[in-house]
Amino acid sequence: GTRMSSLAFLLGRAGSAAMLKTKPVSQIRSIGRVSQRVYALAVGDKLPAGSFDYFDSENNIKSISVDELCKGKKVVLFAVPGAFTPTCSMKHLPEFIDKSDEIKASGVDTIACISVNDPFVMDAWAKSVGAGDKVMMLADGSGIFTKDLGVSLDLTDKGLGIRSRRYAMIVNDGAITKLNLEEAGAFTISGADQILAAL
Repeated sequence: GTRMSSLAFLLGRAGSAAMLKTKPVSQIRSIGRVSQRVYALAVGDKLPAGSFDYFDSENNIKSISVDELCKGKKVVLFAVPGAFTPTCSMKHLPEFIDKSDEIKASGVDTIACISVNDPFVMDAWAKSVGAGDKVMMLADGSGIFTKDLGVSLDLTDKGLGIRSRRYAMIVNDGAITKLNLEEAGAFTISGADQILAAL
């Protein structure tokens, strides 16, 4: 119906939706005692502090901080609006799984997928697509990292709450060296091939 068509559009099955402009990180909105970043980080910025939950190879739930993930390493991070959604499951994540050996051969220590989902959903999704040890599946369950990065996507009217815009980035020792941030609904610049070309 109309609801599902609109939902598929926002998650990337169709073209881009309303434009979301990226502006300097210095523009911060303060709400009472809470400061919220309203524009995305950019190349040269350090990643915000935070942590993610994930399941390890022995099926134990673990937590890893941004510092532990990135310090002294070259990392490729990519984010999707949601696990099991069409473009994410059929294109975005599979591309990084298929190209993981090439990406790591170019000097990358870790490839990780981030989504505003819980770790149980991320683990089930990883198993369904055969992510194995090729792509680390990180749950930003409450969307805190996503908000601090400045890439929140409000899909409340679609019943999905606050999610993440689609992006891919290269991070060197915690600093962003390449950022491909998609407009809402698009999947044109954040794929594995674009990241490989930038390495």
